[in-house]
Amino acid sequence: MEGSRMRMLSGHDLRLSSGSVGWTELDYRVRAEAMRLGVNSLPEEIKAYLRQNPFVFEARDMQVPPRGSWRTWLFMGGRGAGKTRAGAEWVRMAVRRGCRRVALVGPALSDVREVMIEGPSGLRHLDGAGGAPVYEVSRRRLVWPNGAEAFAFSAEDPDSLRGPQFDAAWCDEVAAWAKGEAVWDTLQMGLRLGAFPRCVATTTPRPVDLVRRLVADGGSMMTRSTTRENAVNLAPGFVDMMEAAYAGSAMARQELMGDLLEDPKGALFLRSMIDGARVYAVPEMADIVVAVDPPATSGPRADACGIIAAGVAEAAGFGRRCFVLGDASAAGLRPADWAGRAVSLAEAVGASMIIAEANQGGEMVRQTLESAGCRLPVRLVHARLGKRARAIPVALLYEQGKVAHLGLLATLEDQMCRFGAEGFTGSPDRVDALVWAVWALMLERTGGPRVRAL
Repeated sequence: MEGSRMRMLSGHDLRLSSGSVGWTELDYRVRAEAMRLGVNSLPEEIKAYLRQNPFVFEARDMQVPPRGSWRTWLFMGGRGAGKTRAGAEWVRMAVRRGCRRVALVGPALSDVREVMIEGPSGLRHLDGAGGAPVYEVSRRRLVWPNGAEAFAFSAEDPDSLRGPQFDAAWCDEVAAWAKGEAVWDTLQMGLRLGAFPRCVATTTPRPVDLVRRLVADGGSMMTRSTTRENAVNLAPGFVDMMEAAYAGSAMARQELMGDLLEDPKGALFLRSMIDGARVYAVPEMADIVVAVDPPATSGPRADACGIIAAGVAEAAGFGRRCFVLGDASAAGLRPADWAGRAVSLAEAVGASMIIAEANQGGEMVRQTLESAGCRLPVRLVHARLGKRARAIPVALLYEQGKVAHLGLLATLEDQMCRFGAEGFTGSPDRVDALVWAVWALMLERTGGPRVRAL
């Protein structure tokens, strides 16, 4: 039996089949035997085959293209999950098997060159067909020694894909494509060479229209991988550090676990709103406030105290724009503790005022803040509207791009995207504080609904 299995992998079976796009049945069989027996136990000619095609054995299971007659392979994974390596190795195999023209499409031309071609896992670092390919910058073309060519395209320019034709394509970070569906559709029209043209799409998942479409497409095959699964190829401790920093957040699920997160039905705030307005630097602020939503009780089981810093500035193209600067919210705090956190945040961001909801404690809230060393004016506000009603005008500002987050505020953003959705439970403490801050900076001063100050 063993000899029979080896003979199946010997002789003419080891010859590369012309025109195959990516992996062949032979590759799957060789991989299965190598994994079962170990490379050292294989016949010499099969060892030689693996030396020419090392990824057949080295690939993790999630990096192996699915079997079958798929037209599109969608590989979604966390940051550093090995998506780029999988895409590049698939192109390498296709070129060795006779593909002559390959499309390389990334979010921008710089991404194609710096990640897909020149990056540590890019095509220039892989022996393609007789040697490494050469990139011709002026023509945005990658050329292998066997004459095969790959051309770089930007997802910002769908029309650049009109006219060219290909027998294979690798599309990277499709969730970040500026004109995703238009680029994808134009590319598909150009996949018309060879016996069975195919496309590989690698991406960190985001719930954009193109990704949803590919997931739902019956002609697509999908695999997923987490960052941790590729930890051996990453810096020591990187995965542990990232998981500790973002534990339990939607950011961890998306960027580390590779999960496709959809906005819950009924949610007021959408991730696309927040992501689309995220900034990493802010202009000079005209005013900054810290808003506090104190809990009714203290102790381990108490609701969190929402503590949010926000500022307002004149921003080009937006006019008056609000910037959410920080989130110091925490659960299980005693009054002195949440007051101290609010005062510290106010000092750190240079706030002119602390706004505190007075529904839970009234004047005692002011006294608690003053006892914690607050030297700023404390404005007590009382809600006349329900939480959802107060939040609706703020959500509209997000939709208009008039509120931006400074960096990632993972826990706040998770709560925002659950708030108002079907099945939401718990206290939206962070959202409440956010709403008070944005309302004070943007709505009251523009004639919007007012809150009663005490």
